[in-house]
Amino acid sequence: MAKNITDIQNSIIENFELFEDDMESILFYLMDLGKKLPAMSEEHKTEEYIVKGCQSKVWLFPSFVEGKVYFEADSNTEITKGLVSLLVDIWSGQTPEDILNSELFFIEKIGMSRMIGSQRSNGFTSMIKQIKMYALAYKTSNN
Repeated sequence: MAKNITDIQNSIIENFELFEDDMESILFYLMDLGKKLPAMSEEHKTEEYIVKGCQSKVWLFPSFVEGKVYFEADSNTEITKGLVSLLVDIWSGQTPEDILNSELFFIEKIGMSRMIGSQRSNGFTSMIKQIKMYALAYKTSNN
């Protein structure tokens, strides 16, 4: 049984709270999360799957299986790969409706704005928008 979006976010918040406000440790943790992201198929690393609006290269490949959306992701920078891995953890394996109706409260709770600069923050917002667009497309095509 897949965990729900709220539980996954609460788990992320708990993990980040362990670092208290040690930015260096938090950035190392983010990079480590990126390293744990399953390898993305090279054939999916195409222009079509690049997230627009990211300073780094970020690829996001969606698939739709038995009513749920799954994501493969990768980035050419370690911190960005860690950021996209958080979104994949939260939303991969969820229904389009759950993705579209979810609010990401973990971002504020872990103080992400202190961790990442405005460029990365804009890129993170672009990743979120891209995931929601894929979810909307799957929802629309399956109604």
